[in-house]
Amino acid sequence: MIRLVVGLGNPGKEYERTRHNAGFWLVERFASSKGIALRKDGKFKALVGQIPGTSPAGAAWLLLPQSFMNASGQPVQMLAGFFRIKPEEILVVHDELDFPPGVAKMKQGGGIAGHNGLKDISQRIGSHDYWRLRIGVGKPPAEAEGADYVLQRPPAEERAAIDWVIDKALEVLPLCLSGDMQTAMQKLHTEDKPPAAKMEEKPAAAKKEAKPAAARTEPEKKEAPPKEPEKKGLFSGLLGRKK
Repeated sequence: MIRLVVGLGNPGKEYERTRHNAGFWLVERFASSKGIALRKDGKFKALVGQIPGTSPAGAAWLLLPQSFMNASGQPVQMLAGFFRIKPEEILVVHDELDFPPGVAKMKQGGGIAGHNGLKDISQRIGSHDYWRLRIGVGKPPAEAEGADYVLQRPPAEERAAIDWVIDKALEVLPLCLSGDMQTAMQKLHTEDKPPAAKMEEKPAAAKKEAKPAAARTEPEKKEAPPKEPEKKGLFSGLLGRKK
């Protein structure tokens, strides 16, 4: 069962629309959909909200560290320690360079692939056993640095694909909170594409079908058999007269 959902990002207006804040985007939207107030808690150096329907003893929490990405681990360590939340009961939502926009995947443990927020969390709680929900933001161009790329705003098409997959992830989040991680992963990992990608495929398919159809109709007109000589008609006319 997940008792702590952590969204990774950087605080402040200048960062709120950058790729590195994809984890913030998901947690903020979940809180909004459930009417959860995310309040600044100086003790935990984070925005914190309690998920409704959970008891004080086993309460589930939302956490947005306000200590900047490189120091994300301290708020996680403090809140998890205070409420006695185990690493395997933590779900960290973060941006992922290895997936294109429109793809999200979940796993437990594994490598951190140079992500500074994950690195700090692993060091602070002394474990890699927490769950991760990875939201694809795409790879930077060959000439660009990853650190600069994630601090830029994605173009409109990419942002639309990211928003679409966040909606998909929000549908499975209740399963994570109830402890059904396998079903959550199965639903999240089911192959699907953002609406924009589907729209682009349809015209291409239509063009492929149109060409053979045109090729079939035209030869039929050109190869129509010539009219037969009217001799048969003459004989049948004579026979008709005899009758």
